[in-house]
Order: sequence, then structure tokens, then C-alpha cells
Amino acid sequence: MKTLIKQFSITFLSLILSFSGFSQKKNKNLIKADEAFENHEYFSAITLYKQALSGSPDETKGYIFFRAGEASQEINDYKEAESYFQKAIKANYTEPLVYLKLAEVLKIESKYDESIIEYKNYKTKGGEAKKADRGISSCQLAKKYSENPTRYQIENMTLINSKGRDYCASFSDKNNKTIVFSSNREGSLGDLDVTTGKNKSDIYETKVDKNLKWSTPVLLPPAISTEVNEGQPWVSKKGDMIFFTRCPESKGKKSKCGLYMAKKQGSTWGDAELLPFNNDTVQFGHPCLSSDGKILYLSSRKAGGYGGADIWSCTFDVKKAEWGQLKNAGSEVNTSGNEVFPTLSDDGKHLYFSSDYHPGLGGLDIFEAEAGIDGKYTKHVVNMKAPINSAFDDFSLIFEGKKQKGFFTSNREGGKGDDDIWGFNLPPLVFSGKGNVFCEGDPKTGKGKNEPVEAVKVLIIGSDGSISESITGKDGSYTFKLKEKTTYTVSTETSKSSKSASFTKDGFLANKDHRFFQTVGEDHSKEFKADFFVKPVVPDLRMPEIQYALGSAELLPESKDSLNYLFNILKDNPTIVCELSAHTDNQGKAASNFTLSEARAQSCVDYLVKEKNIPAARLVAKGFGQTKLIVSDELIKAAKSKEEKDALHQKNRRTEFKVLNFNYVDVNTPKTPVKTNKPKTEEEEE
Repeated sequence: MKTLIKQFSITFLSLILSFSGFSQKKNKNLIKADEAFENHEYFSAITLYKQALSGSPDETKGYIFFRAGEASQEINDYKEAESYFQKAIKANYTEPLVYLKLAEVLKIESKYDESIIEYKNYKTKGGEAKKADRGISSCQLAKKYSENPTRYQIENMTLINSKGRDYCASFSDKNNKTIVFSSNREGSLGDLDVTTGKNKSDIYETKVDKNLKWSTPVLLPPAISTEVNEGQPWVSKKGDMIFFTRCPESKGKKSKCGLYMAKKQGSTWGDAELLPFNNDTVQFGHPCLSSDGKILYLSSRKAGGYGGADIWSCTFDVKKAEWGQLKNAGSEVNTSGNEVFPTLSDDGKHLYFSSDYHPGLGGLDIFEAEAGIDGKYTKHVVNMKAPINSAFDDFSLIFEGKKQKGFFTSNREGGKGDDDIWGFNLPPLVFSGKGNVFCEGDPKTGKGKNEPVEAVKVLIIGSDGSISESITGKDGSYTFKLKEKTTYTVSTETSKSSKSASFTKDGFLANKDHRFFQTVGEDHSKEFKADFFVKPVVPDLRMPEIQYALGSAELLPESKDSLNYLFNILKDNPTIVCELSAHTDNQGKAASNFTLSEARAQSCVDYLVKEKNIPAARLVAKGFGQTKLIVSDELIKAAKSKEEKDALHQKNRRTEFKVLNFNYVDVNTPKTPVKTNKPKTEEEEE
């Protein structure tokens, strides 16, 4: 198990191997190495295992490499651990556990594909299939989490951290301007820790100064920080009590870590007292007090748990002035692995803890459990994912009150020392919409195609009832700011002032082209993009063929579909007034053709007014008879067959429209105020 569980929950996991097939006589260094290992003196054990290699028979070397790898893993030297496990395998070490250990180390190093291979080897060599399959699934999930991080932002707290271990920060004043934390930095008290070969840990305090920077950490007084290991401090919400882990030392005996509490006496701390539920045989650590001061959470391997270290709690009885019985947090939180470093949200509805068993990215991952109606943490446990979690050890997460910011501890790469305190915050979601409006081009010549169009109104309507508009600039671009959890409909409105390089006088028509931006369900900031194309207003735009009864102004049913083309244009451009003109061929008498064309134009207008509810003031009917032929009589006469002649006559029998102006205003339409994102002029920007 890694140092962070070991240091103050240190003997939570003591792996003592028995080798039924290992009967050869051990040399003195190997005996001493094993003793050091079993006493959790891993730093010393590594040195002794190295010495034991000299003179050991080949069949013993695999065992030595394996144990050296375990010891290296315990002090978080993963590269060395990987090397030792690889050497053990090459030395024909046959225990399946070596493959499991190698897989775990590779996972911590983010070598997920290699780790999967070793989990499979562990399984095929006779290891626990369930454990191997869980490891493989965990690697696959870790890859997914790494590739799809949350939007939390993290930073190393360089002003707080040292080259040593700095870990388990806790706010110690009501304004969250002071924190206490554990550290084994230079200046810490006591001799070197036999487990790690490094300084012992003490408890320090730092405050936010007038420049909003963290001050140089100072050692808490002797009542708290002593020559033995102290760690994992937690200060009550009122600031009147501090809970922490202390690991007293006795000659010839293993250190047993327990939970201590001290009360504030004036401006300093009184003597620390061992909490009553501690005993001489079980490790206790990682205290966390609820904001109301009634429930204390901790981690322990005491009997009645689910395997490794579990999360427990006990309630303070105010009337009796004593702590109650310890209660296990339940199987949803606790597993056969290790669950450690519990912390609580201020409202007590969310429990945060670290686990090496719940599926994660590697090492210890931080998880969140939501409290049920009965207050028990029985709902589904959720991984905090990257970047809060990493392939390394991540633990002891605290929030700054109700804010989405705070601190956690990690020994990941990029830190200042070993374990480091990291800050995190959840930036607000930022959504925006952007795009460009382009010209479709002249339908006959293609002139102006894909040119940006200036002064087009882009309208956006939100599902929350909001209405905003943006006016395109010279490059045809528009922008919008969008809200969370909202669906938007985006459309264009043009006017005669809309222009491109090729079309500057006659304006543009908007297409029936609505786009949608949806921020619902988005958990990352996002920029949405949609481009639009508008039609240039050119003289006499020809409509799809409209058919009438022979020699009559009566619209045939199929012609109504053609008129819907104009209806959509009128609907999408509510300010335009159009002339609708009908033309005939030159067959028959000119006077009759003129009268017929007028009647046909009026039939079209009547359909749009009476059946499609277009205001009559927006339409002008006009007949031109045979006065505006687009195919000359000479060309028709030159045609060789009757079919060709009929086809040419048909081109002359047409219905067209043109925009007369953009000035129509519907007096019955209420004016809706809109927010305008009109680009600033150069004068305004100055």
C-alpha cells in the first residue's frame, strides 16, 4: 500500500507473505529485510534487500526483487517498483501476485495498455479472476476519464508546498482564510521516520495575507506538533476544536496511530487528548467533523468492516458529553479495498473519500457519495474524474463553503514535492453562438456567390422567452452569448440596407432557414456555429411554374404548392412588399392576353391573402400580357417541331415577383424589446 495510507493509517494494509515453497535458508540481511518490511520500515528494508542479493542463490533472487518492489511501491517510488517487479519475473518468481503488483504500478504510471496485459497475466497464472477483471475494467475506465476530463481547473499551491510531503488541508476559520495541514518539510520535529527515511510530519498553519497570498506556513504549538508523526488535521466550524492523527512510538513496539482532539484555550491550543474509542490494537486516522459538530468521520481497519480500511462515523451525545459507538458507512461506500480520508460538504449531504478499490484512474481516487433521505450514504458512488483524479494518489478534498472551489492532495507529477496541496475551482460555463451570413448569388449568373453580407439581422429566441439580435458586420459575422440549459432558435432577417460587394442597392431576402443551439445537457463550455445564406434581390424573380385552367385564371391544385414558395419568402421577410406579375405568350389577341394575365396575377394574390393570411397591403397584382416576352417570336418561328415551339411558348407563360420595398409594418404586431449585439463603430470603440 502506498505511503499516504500508510503514513498515519500506516498499518491499514500490512502485506505479509507466506511462502510454502520458500524453505531455503535466508541470509542475515534477508531476515533483517523481512523484519523491517513487516514493521513497515520500508526505506530500511529496500537497503537490506539490495544487500541480501549478494550471495543469495538464484531461486531466492526472485523473492528479494519482489519484496524490494513492494517496499518501493509503499513509499511511492513507482519506477523503482516497476523495475523490481520486472526483475522478479525474469528471475522466475512464480507467485501470481507479482503480476498484480506490476499491473497496479503500471496503472499508476498511466501505462494502461501495459497494465491490462499484466492483469491478464495475473489471471492466467492462477490469480483471482474477479480481481483481475476489476483491474482491467478500471484501466479501461481510467482511459475514458483521462480523455474526457471535467471542467474543474487545478493549480499547485506553490506558496504552501515544500519539497517534502504537504497534505490534508483543512479550513480553520469561519471565513476560510486560514488552513491547517500536515507536512514533513525541513524544520519538522523528531527523528527520521523509519518507514520512509524522511522527516516525520507535523501540523502547520497558513493564512491569506493582505495581498490575497498564502503566508509562510508556521508550526502549530507543542500541544499539537510533537516529535512523533502528526497528520490529517480537521478544525471544527467554530474553530474551537482540532482533531488530528498522532502515531506515538514505544521502544520495541509498532506504532499505533490514533485520533486526538484539542480545544482552543484563548489564542492557543490546549493539550491533546486521545479520543475514547481508540485502542492499542487498531489504527484510527483521517478525522472529519460535520459542520454542526455532531458527527465525526474517520477511517479504520477495526473489526466489523468490509475488508481493508473503512469509513466510520460516531455521534457526539451532548447530554452525556461523550462520543457514541462507531458506525460503518455501509457497503455502498466501503469495499474490500481501502476507503480513507473522508471529508464532508457543509450541508452534510455529500461525503467525499478516497478509495483504491472503486474503479478509478490509478492509486487512490476521490469519490463522492450522496446521502439518502435517512442520512445514510447509500446512493451510487461517483468518481470525481480528471483533473481532480489522476493516475497517482488523490485524496483529502475540501470545498470552500458552498463555493465550487477548494483544495485536495495529490502526489501527481508536476508538483513541488511528494504529496502536494492543490487548489481547484469550477469555472462558470460559457456558451456562445457565432457564424456568418453569405450571399447565395444571382440565380441566373451566380454573381456574388459566397460573399459575406453586411447589416443582416440575426435573431435568436431562447426557450426561456429571451429574444436577442445581432447585426452582421462587414465580414458577415454575428455573435451571441448563450445561457445554460436553454434551447435557441436562430434565424435571419434582411433589409434593403443589407449589402455585399456585388449587391449594394436592392437588398437581400432571408431564407426559410432556422438553426438550433442547445446548451441543455452540456457540462463543458462550448461555442456553437451556424452559417446562413440569403438571396439577393434582383429584378423579376421567377417563381416555380404556376398552372392555370386552359384559357382561365383559375389556379390548378398543383399551382398552390408553387405559390407556397412565395409565401415562405413573405413569412421569413415580414417587412417586404411584393409585386406579383403574370405574363402570357403571344398566341391569341394582345388585349385578351393582357386581361387574362391581370386576372391570373390577382388569383395568385387572392390565394396568398385569403388562404395564407398574408396582409393584402403587402401584395400588388399586375398583368403584362405578352408585352414582356423572354423568348422572341423570331426564335419560336425558327423552331423545327411543334414540341419545341410549345416549350418556347411555355417559357413566356410565367409568373414572377419583385420586391417593391422593405417598409411594411404590421400595426397589430406588438413590439418586443430585444437585446442588440450590433458591432461597435470605430468611433464607439474609441
